[in-house]
Amino acid sequence: MTDKVRALLAQLEIPVIVSPMFLVSCPALVLASCAEGIVGSFPSHSTRSRDVFREWLDEIETGLALLRQAEPDANIAPYAVNLVTHGTNERLKGDLELCIRYKVPVVLTSKGAPTDAVRRIHDYGGIVLHDVASRRHAEKAIEGGVDGIIVVAQGAGGHTGTINPFALMNEIRAFYDGPIALAGCLSTGRDILAAQAMGADGAYIGTRFIATEESLAPEAHKAMILSEGANGVLQTAALDGAPASFLTRSLVEAGIDLDELLTTLPGKVIATSDGAKRWRHLWSAGQGVGMARELMSARALVRQMKAEYREARRSFAAALSEDQARLNATAA
Repeated sequence: MTDKVRALLAQLEIPVIVSPMFLVSCPALVLASCAEGIVGSFPSHSTRSRDVFREWLDEIETGLALLRQAEPDANIAPYAVNLVTHGTNERLKGDLELCIRYKVPVVLTSKGAPTDAVRRIHDYGGIVLHDVASRRHAEKAIEGGVDGIIVVAQGAGGHTGTINPFALMNEIRAFYDGPIALAGCLSTGRDILAAQAMGADGAYIGTRFIATEESLAPEAHKAMILSEGANGVLQTAALDGAPASFLTRSLVEAGIDLDELLTTLPGKVIATSDGAKRWRHLWSAGQGVGMARELMSARALVRQMKAEYREARRSFAAALSEDQARLNATAA
């Protein structure tokens, strides 16, 4: 299946997966992304019930069919769904059954051994990519039979890695030659090319898509995204036990004491009783947030990224050619 992943990435307009973002991703954002030739995705747990999950799948399947009919020459990309495969996810069994029923093309698994899910998704020909934040995570995912991995490096939005992308990519590439999508602070076409230069096959981009017209993020969240930079992002494990990146201002406005946050054991700040309500006011962003400075449609954003990527490839190829010419002249 690894060849199938690389074939998929090669067929995209640019090798990008829009990451599944809790309470942000939705069918409209997925469809806009796919319409521009990159993989759109959403997390199943963003839907509050299996019925809503089914409705979203129906909306995406219908929307893609209409896009292919309306734009027969366009490169319409497949979509992806994120499943939390940790044993504590009570919805996993039902959500997986829906993915199987709809034959979701790409399933993004996270937070647990995905072995059983991988087998069942492979039965219908689906692709499985798994989130990893360390060498050990990668080893376990590969042992579980995934088709590729998403390397989540330091600086990513939402649940994040804690290791510099150069170090993490080098450690994983030392033993794994399969498909990798790199996540963490990627926002522009130049970033996508840089990820490839580091050994990744593609990019996994989230934060830049929060401030789009299609995103479900509240307008205040979008406005905060557009006004903040990397210094406005705080990484902590105190909220739910896992390292995650949040807009510092949203934490303060939600009434969280930052001094308490920095001195509290992981997972102890948000109690179960008020957690669900408070999550709607704790807004995530990665350290690449400073590249978002204009609210635009997702399609316009992807077109901008495509133009940036083409220009980055052109200018980098020209620079390499000039360097080679100088080396040849010196050697002569």
